[in-house]
Amino acid sequence: MHDQLPSGPEPLGGGLKQRHLTMLGLGGVIGAGLFVGSGAGMAVAGPGIVVSYLIAGTLAMCVMRMLGEMSAAMPASGSFSVHAERALGRWAGFSVGWLYWFLLVVVLAVEATGAAQIANGWAPGVPQWAWVLVFMLVFTGANLAAVKNFGEFEFWFAALKVFAIVAFLILGTLAVFGLLPAASDSFGGPVGFTNLTGQGGFLPHGWQGVISGVLAVVFAFGGLEVVTIAAAESDDPVRAVSRAVRSAVFRILFFYVGSMLVIVTVLPWTAQKAGISPYVTVLDAIGVPSAGQIMNIVVFVALLSALNANLYGSSRMVFSLAERGEGPRALLKVSRGGVPRRAVFASVAFGFVSVLLNLEWPESVFLYMLNSVGAVLLFVWALIAASQLRLRRLVEREAPERLVLRMWGFPWLTWVTLAAMAAVIGLMLTDDTARPQLLWSTGATALVVAVAGVRELRARRA
Repeated sequence: MHDQLPSGPEPLGGGLKQRHLTMLGLGGVIGAGLFVGSGAGMAVAGPGIVVSYLIAGTLAMCVMRMLGEMSAAMPASGSFSVHAERALGRWAGFSVGWLYWFLLVVVLAVEATGAAQIANGWAPGVPQWAWVLVFMLVFTGANLAAVKNFGEFEFWFAALKVFAIVAFLILGTLAVFGLLPAASDSFGGPVGFTNLTGQGGFLPHGWQGVISGVLAVVFAFGGLEVVTIAAAESDDPVRAVSRAVRSAVFRILFFYVGSMLVIVTVLPWTAQKAGISPYVTVLDAIGVPSAGQIMNIVVFVALLSALNANLYGSSRMVFSLAERGEGPRALLKVSRGGVPRRAVFASVAFGFVSVLLNLEWPESVFLYMLNSVGAVLLFVWALIAASQLRLRRLVEREAPERLVLRMWGFPWLTWVTLAAMAAVIGLMLTDDTARPQLLWSTGATALVVAVAGVRELRARRA
């Protein structure tokens, strides 16, 4: 471990404004997992999905607060990888950095393929692989240009998603109180809150259903971390990351929990159909014309937005690893505008390989890759919490003025968050659906940690 807190400017170009970072924090986590995947959580938890999202969202909020504290004190393009190295040693920085990079480039394949499937439905004459190629080329170009261009792309993508959720919340609330004619006709008067307690009650499957709901939705909060990576390329990293983290976590909790509350209040939870977005079902019920196509457009934008953010995050993470001697030195070349172009190409190349595997062997090779990153987010969050426990003491001792954003209830709430993550991992072991993901992810993590350990032993002997 180093003896002093790192200082000095980032070699990457600035250009990200406060509005870019705030929207990146919101947009990075509002993806297809919310618009489409929330139905799976509803099936196991019923109206209790609201509690599931509240628990998972609170966990994500605590992790982001810890990450925000460290990133405001030490802004770096490698974010939590740099913090883990400083707090726990080179093995931790290497492990969490490469695991997160692998997670992003594999998930990128899911997003590109999902967006291509939607586009193929609109234009069946264009093969799916051609759409994937177009998306990869467009977003590679966006990430190779100045970072402010990436910021603008992401700002407008995120703005559309936020607008869609706000509009949904307003329409849903009007339906609950019978202020929409279509809603009143359909339900014979105001919906009220009867759907929250009907169809088996608020917790039709008991607390076990709520816990299963947490397992189904907790990973939807992944993506928040990119805002702390991006903060290093803003004009005022300390102020930018503090404001972005503060605003993002509460708004996201409001959007997620608010959406679920509207969905299970407007319609009985049993009215949701497998494979159809709960948002579409509700919009159809309250008489919004072409609800399916509207949500298709929103999901399409959400997928492309996440693809763009993940390509950005993966390139900055691998650049930071190279910068610290934990990755190939060849990736350190930076353009005149401060863009790590080789790191972008390395990330998009691996992402493109993942896409090809997803198109060719979705049920075998790619499924194993997807399973191997399934629970990695929890391991990343656990290392963030462990790093914060160590770094908080160090910053308080060496540079207390850097603590412009503080974790609530330190150190007790950090320990509670770690215990909650351990509980989620334990529950995954008992869940038949989640267990394979946990085992594959544990194997991938063990492999990366073993490589990190061997590297550290060699470095000590040299």
